[in-house]
Amino acid sequence: MRNVHFDHIGGNWKSIAIMIFALACILVGTFEIIDFSNPKLNKYLNVIGFLIITIHYSKIFWYKNYVQWNKKGALIRINSFIGKSLSFDQIKTTELNDKKLVITKKDGKTIAFDLNEIVESDTQKLNEIIINNTVTNN
Repeated sequence: MRNVHFDHIGGNWKSIAIMIFALACILVGTFEIIDFSNPKLNKYLNVIGFLIITIHYSKIFWYKNYVQWNKKGALIRINSFIGKSLSFDQIKTTELNDKKLVITKKDGKTIAFDLNEIVESDTQKLNEIIINNTVTNN
């Protein structure tokens, strides 16, 4: 059985602080706001800023099973390299039957996730996240 990594991105102050620091490094490195004795230091700051942003946004690919959500929608990546992006206001119904999560959108399309290899507690948590945010948005 495998675990799912859950990442709630709404109001995460650590993430915001890291992005502000990375942006500051990029701005200082690009526009040479601070005059360093070593001119290569500005280039290093620029690279460090972009590296921080790259590492931060690459965490989606660190885990085989990954769910990232906020109040508007979710990215669900279960047993695949490419995830499914869902907008909570477009979800009509969700069903969890026999370790299979079936999401029906308002336009009639269905999205199914096979949760056979997923821990039961993570399956329930994923279902609760979708239900709670769908109820909130409708």
